[in-house]
Amino acid sequence: MTSTTREPIGRVAVLIPTYNERENLPRIVSRLRTSVPDADLVILDDNSPDGTGDVADTLAAADPRIRVLHREGKEGLGRAYLAGFALAMDEGYDAAVEIDADGSHQPEQLPALLAALHDADLVIGARWVRGGAVRNWPARRKALSVGANAYTKVLLGMRVNDATAGFRAYRTSALRAMDLEGVESQGYCFQIDLTLRAVRAGLTVVEVPITFVEREVGVSKMGKDIVREALTNVTRWGLEYRTGQARSLAQRALGRPVEPTLGAERQR
Repeated sequence: MTSTTREPIGRVAVLIPTYNERENLPRIVSRLRTSVPDADLVILDDNSPDGTGDVADTLAAADPRIRVLHREGKEGLGRAYLAGFALAMDEGYDAAVEIDADGSHQPEQLPALLAALHDADLVIGARWVRGGAVRNWPARRKALSVGANAYTKVLLGMRVNDATAGFRAYRTSALRAMDLEGVESQGYCFQIDLTLRAVRAGLTVVEVPITFVEREVGVSKMGKDIVREALTNVTRWGLEYRTGQARSLAQRALGRPVEPTLGAERQR
């Protein structure tokens, strides 16, 4: 792959979506302030009924590098992150980070993701690569995640091992190239959708091993609807991709000009 000169990463916005995370939020904020003291934290609260928004306001009042984006209601993870991306792009940040508020993504590992971003457009904190790990997950949950990623990798022709991972760092220049206006996915599917858009835009995607730790406080937001959405959309995208491949092969066999297929060029 041809080397690309990228601008240095200066301003970083760490996006923290919240819904009923009042107990976890102060802990994750404290760890982030220690791990990435020069980054700005943007809390994206979906009008949490447990008062998370008030906790966020208190934290922001005590720290000028913390701000809160209050949203009208629970619209899902994808919509929250899209709002955060828009803010990061509009305000001239060089990078935007996705991180969960529940502590499953360890802030102490964020500097490694940001370091890898110097040679990439998107860095994924990956569980299912050499050096990656998951703690405190039941076998069924682990099998679901491994299976979902294997299905996604094969069907979409991507070389990404953990496309469902939610601990990520994007260059804002990459976000601008990814046609985010068409994103409607949520949950697992949102992460797959953005990975696919990055690949299709010819961006460089790098995976850095992390250790994922299951939350100790609160309730997971993942439900059957999220899994169903991911399965449905990935299957549809995969059929479109494989149909395009078959069409290209047929055109080659007939000696006709081949239309470009959307594949996984420029991944690492």
